[in-house]
Amino acid sequence: MDQQQAQERAKNLRELLNQYSYEYHVLDKPSVPDAEYDEKLRELQDLEGEFPELITEDSPTQRVGGEPLEGFQKVQHNVPMLSLGNAFNHQELRDFARRATGGTDEPIAFVCELKIDGLAVSLTYENGKFVRGATRGDGTTGEDITSNLRTIRSIPLSIKETERLEIRGEAFMPHKSFLSLNEAKEENGEEPFANPRNAAAGSLRQLNPKIAASRNLDIFLYGVGEWEASELESHSERLERIKQLGFKTNPQWKKCETIEEVIDYVTHWEAERNNLSYEIDGIVIKVDNLDQQEELGYTAKSPRWAIAYKFPAEEVITTLTDIELNVGRTGVVTPTAILEPVRVAGTTVKRASLHNEDLIREKDIRIGDTVVVKKAGDIIPEVVRSVADKRTGKEEEYHMPDACPDCGSELVRLEEEVALRCINPNCPAQLKEGLIHFVSRNAMNIDGLGEKVIIQLFQENLIHTIADIYRLKREELLELERMGEKSVSNLLEAINVSKGNSLEKLLFGLGIRFIGSKAAKTLAEEFETMENLQNAVDEDLIAIDEIGDKMADSIVQYFSEEKVAALLDELRELEVNMTYLGRKRKTAENEEASVFAGKTVVLTGKMERYTRDEAKEQIEAQGGSVTGSVSKKTDLLIAGEDAGSKYDKAEKLGVEIWDEEKLQEALER
Repeated sequence: MDQQQAQERAKNLRELLNQYSYEYHVLDKPSVPDAEYDEKLRELQDLEGEFPELITEDSPTQRVGGEPLEGFQKVQHNVPMLSLGNAFNHQELRDFARRATGGTDEPIAFVCELKIDGLAVSLTYENGKFVRGATRGDGTTGEDITSNLRTIRSIPLSIKETERLEIRGEAFMPHKSFLSLNEAKEENGEEPFANPRNAAAGSLRQLNPKIAASRNLDIFLYGVGEWEASELESHSERLERIKQLGFKTNPQWKKCETIEEVIDYVTHWEAERNNLSYEIDGIVIKVDNLDQQEELGYTAKSPRWAIAYKFPAEEVITTLTDIELNVGRTGVVTPTAILEPVRVAGTTVKRASLHNEDLIREKDIRIGDTVVVKKAGDIIPEVVRSVADKRTGKEEEYHMPDACPDCGSELVRLEEEVALRCINPNCPAQLKEGLIHFVSRNAMNIDGLGEKVIIQLFQENLIHTIADIYRLKREELLELERMGEKSVSNLLEAINVSKGNSLEKLLFGLGIRFIGSKAAKTLAEEFETMENLQNAVDEDLIAIDEIGDKMADSIVQYFSEEKVAALLDELRELEVNMTYLGRKRKTAENEEASVFAGKTVVLTGKMERYTRDEAKEQIEAQGGSVTGSVSKKTDLLIAGEDAGSKYDKAEKLGVEIWDEEKLQEALER
């Protein structure tokens, strides 16, 4: 066979095998026996072995290949993968519907989908090829797990769509795969996975794609992040179009014309959930019409046009054998119930939160009690109540101690707080928790420096403050257990890379009370340098919309501490960046307001001077908001070549339209 014949045969085999795979893994209707599929796959492998130049990215032979990765690269989501607000009863669903209609009688349709209990992922296709897969992460930044997602056979490696498409869904482990995996782990003397969700997440975070491939994962696709196909007017149309492109959608979705139909759907699946071959933990309800979605908009954390109905938590009975105390990074001492092991919502629970001393008294919880346990949000175990009529008289009332269980310092209750707190700044428990927070993903994000490693370094007296992290030496690390040459090199490199993080990462990592990651970003944008923030007074801080009195007081108090000033001086000497590296927001105070300030902008068509991401970043840096579809709320459409249906819709709605040249003039003004 010459090369031309081989090329034609390989092309035919790829098309056949991709079709067979679609029929088997997506439609669940195989048209040929497994043996025929295997025979043709071997033929394609032989051809590609003889003519390596024939190998294509979407070849079925390339689903599992390549060497294990050293780590996952970070991925920025151009359109944030927001979480959903929750509803826990039927009245809250009715309230959601009323908000969606603005309290009017305007008819509005909803789409209901099963809420798959897995790992949210994003798939990106360019020119019809699968080019990148990523985890949701924190919604803004995820991890590139393309190699592992390629092993899921229900994910097409190529589609008949030339426009860039970023599609979203939930990767999961079916019950059958989960049981087989845990049986194998137990036979090998390994700890089994607690539930299918953990198994799916753990499988997709394997650095060796061959391990991920062996786990038999699956996926349902349910949404779009970016897509030029804006002629679609509803979410239900999108689901149908996604299916036509060869993606696997969940067949149980339903369009409902009223909220009462939604409630009937919810009630049905609450009863039937255990008859599925995969785990679900609720129902997702979305407004169907895309223009109505756009008008409803978003909060900082979630869309206003969608909500997740969470099934009621399973409650079980067990015995509370003891109460232990844990000291957090802010000194708060939290009581934790030690339980006779019991299965709750798919996992074995041995510990559960009791929150604080007042709650223990209010619920009259005693050591030795029979108690009811559930998982709050199906995630965090908590003691719901004691069962008083099962008491024998041997149960013991619990009293919180006067001293910190870790350092022995006096515990105090601050004004207006229910929690007891250790106020010793050198308490070992607080120091450890502070270090763990500093290296976490939303803070300095130091790969390889997780909780176990931090505790190990602390116990070996190698670190006590965050500055010590930047003084770690190779020879010290190599002497530790489970620290080889490669892992030490990777760790030191990650520590060094973190020195270049933007100011907001460091601010959040410092653990200033009341300052979360969003407030840290706001402060970094406003003050630009750590020195400016150190010199800020209450009035400067309160003038910022997102900063309230408590936050301002906490910031001023924090930076007034001598030990904080000394720590920051150490970090400067260690070359840790103290400057905001993002673009400063344009405001009326810092310069003439941008033409984009407060405007909702849509980008469409092909541009020569900017990539879509570059244009979006610059518009948002000047106070604009870039969305994916044209609606009544759109202020401006930026149109490149081949603008398509978004241009037509903008004209119809009377939206102002610019070309790329006018965009450039505005950005450079």
